[in-house]
Amino acid sequence: MRKIIYLIICFFISASWSQKQIPGHDQTKTILLHNAKIITGTGSIIEDGFFGFSDGKIDHLSISKPQKVYDLEIDLKGKHIYPGFIALNSTLGLVEISAVRASDDEREMGTYNPNIRSIIAYNAESRIVETMRLNGVLIGQITPRGGVISGSSSVVQFDAWNWEDATIKYDEGMHVNWPNPYRRPSRWSSGSRTVTSSEKYLDQVNDLKNIFNKASSYNSNFSEKLDLKLESMKNLFNGTQTLYIHAKDQRQIVDGVSFFKSLGINKIVVIGGDEALQITEFLKKNNVSVIASHPHRLPSNEDSDVKEAFKLANILVSNGINMSIDVRGGMERPNTRNLPFFAGSFVGNGLDYNSAIQSLTINPAKILGIEKDYGSLEVGKSATFFVSKGDALDMKTNILHHAFIDGRELELSNHQTKLRDKFLEKVSRNN
Repeated sequence: MRKIIYLIICFFISASWSQKQIPGHDQTKTILLHNAKIITGTGSIIEDGFFGFSDGKIDHLSISKPQKVYDLEIDLKGKHIYPGFIALNSTLGLVEISAVRASDDEREMGTYNPNIRSIIAYNAESRIVETMRLNGVLIGQITPRGGVISGSSSVVQFDAWNWEDATIKYDEGMHVNWPNPYRRPSRWSSGSRTVTSSEKYLDQVNDLKNIFNKASSYNSNFSEKLDLKLESMKNLFNGTQTLYIHAKDQRQIVDGVSFFKSLGINKIVVIGGDEALQITEFLKKNNVSVIASHPHRLPSNEDSDVKEAFKLANILVSNGINMSIDVRGGMERPNTRNLPFFAGSFVGNGLDYNSAIQSLTINPAKILGIEKDYGSLEVGKSATFFVSKGDALDMKTNILHHAFIDGRELELSNHQTKLRDKFLEKVSRNN
């Protein structure tokens, strides 16, 4: 009996602890923000500007005060306004606790899973998701993992009751992990450090090509029997879905892009691209965007420049390649909140500030196909933005005062900020 009572108590404690922030109310009052530095995401910056929005849409953006009278005016002297940052290639909401298998939905069994949809496993009430908003990360591409063909990703906003409510764009892209042509020893291996060619590479590539050749044939032959896996790949061939190639080595990138282009698939994005800096002409010629690995990592090879990871973004942008930032890596879900600081590290190593902002805003919006509504601050677009104390790419001044998604004001406190405030109070009392 004691055990039963104990379990019941634990259940109610955990239930109350896991309550998520309540999504914001739809905008009912027109709002005008003024005297702020407005970083638009288009490359322009408005000093001491006026920013108005109503019904969830931006209706005024100028250095001049509007003639329209707004219900609420807020003076943001010294503050900065930014478009909501967009996290790409993320597994937010797919895994809550890695050690608990029941809360891990990031991958499916099997090698070829084009029919897998990450969005139906997305948990809008994840306690990790709500911590993103405090650093200005308001939108995410939710991506499956595993296998050679992982499945399709979808785009969500981080203020929702459920996955249907959260979705901005369903199944916008298919993810392929191109086989690795090399065998690399483990960093912790005490044996030979020599990189060798993979004996299985050609066989793995041929298997992948066979799947896509079948899909191409299926797409052009309407009389074939229904095949759910091949059916799910149709949108790659009609241009309504983007193909994401997860690849780091230049051979992977060249082989993958060349093959898919030969099938008539033109909307191609490379994720990772550690060696993309060596094939910039190829990428530019084929109009391939790169979601570059974040800089807080080791170089791709032992003999690489120690700052290679930090210089990658500037090299890509300087060569005219559309570049965004990949959040995948160690502790990727909680570390996704550091997305603006990844961009800040790129700025510290040569990347232009406006280009860094665009790598978090309009560039990913264009990749995802949501640039008509999101990714920049322009009249007519969604009022999805945040107000920061100062430079949002600097962790010392990325302190949010307000945040909005589609005009709904967000609650910025979460279980982490409550713990912080609790123990700051303890310290202040002791002093």
